[in-house]
Amino acid sequence: MTTTLRPAGPEVRHDDGRRSRPYDICVNSRRVGGIQLATDARFGPTAGRIEALAVDAPDRHRGRATVAALAAEEVLRGWGCRQIELTVPAEAEAAVRLSAALGYTERSRVLARSLTPPGPLPDGSGDRAMTAAEYPAWRAAAVAEHIRQEAAQGMPRARAEETSPAEHDALLPDGAATPGHVLRVLAHEGADVGTLWLSLRHPGQPGGYVMDVRVAPERRGEGHGRSLMLVAERETLAAGRSSLALNVYPDNAPALGLYRALGYRTAAYRMWKPIL
Repeated sequence: MTTTLRPAGPEVRHDDGRRSRPYDICVNSRRVGGIQLATDARFGPTAGRIEALAVDAPDRHRGRATVAALAAEEVLRGWGCRQIELTVPAEAEAAVRLSAALGYTERSRVLARSLTPPGPLPDGSGDRAMTAAEYPAWRAAAVAEHIRQEAAQGMPRARAEETSPAEHDALLPDGAATPGHVLRVLAHEGADVGTLWLSLRHPGQPGGYVMDVRVAPERRGEGHGRSLMLVAERETLAAGRSSLALNVYPDNAPALGLYRALGYRTAAYRMWKPIL
């Protein structure tokens, strides 16, 4: 039997520059599932994504998903893509194993937890809203760090320098006063030690989403990261949302240790591989 992909609809060109198209997974022309392919809005037209892949129950455990994923690589290579990314829910253990077997490695992971009222901040610590005067310096540092992270993940630096400021300004058009976003400054014994950016309406997330949490380099290791997460949990609950999520890179061992200690668990893996 031959497993192939058959277009299930027209190719769509999106306003953000992406292209996408659905395909049927077929065995000898019989549909046994579907797959959705797209280019990545962040990395640009040379990065592809498998946005969805499902095999019908009667045809599972027969290698259909494996062949479909390999065929997807050929389609995306034909689109000019040089890498491919997918997001796998942590509970989808078979999909996690399959992606690893096909050569995908972890780019980052999403951690999440259901919230209960957090405890108070440590003695001597407090937080306040970021002011309009403080915002420009924070923005410059946040954009510079985002460019560094994107370049470290394989994005051409020139593209990162072009897209990161634009993405940042699109998310925070009114700076620190943008509705649906919370920007806080943490102080300890009178000195500013860290900042928090929390989104309360992040796409695909039912609760709050930590966009950026940062402790001043000279104050790391003093527990301020934990305090900033307590602030994020408090603000999320105050907005009527009961869960909080964030993205973390697998080589950031201190952050992973902190989030696990606070009860966060892996909700999804973001995987990728080159397809040169």
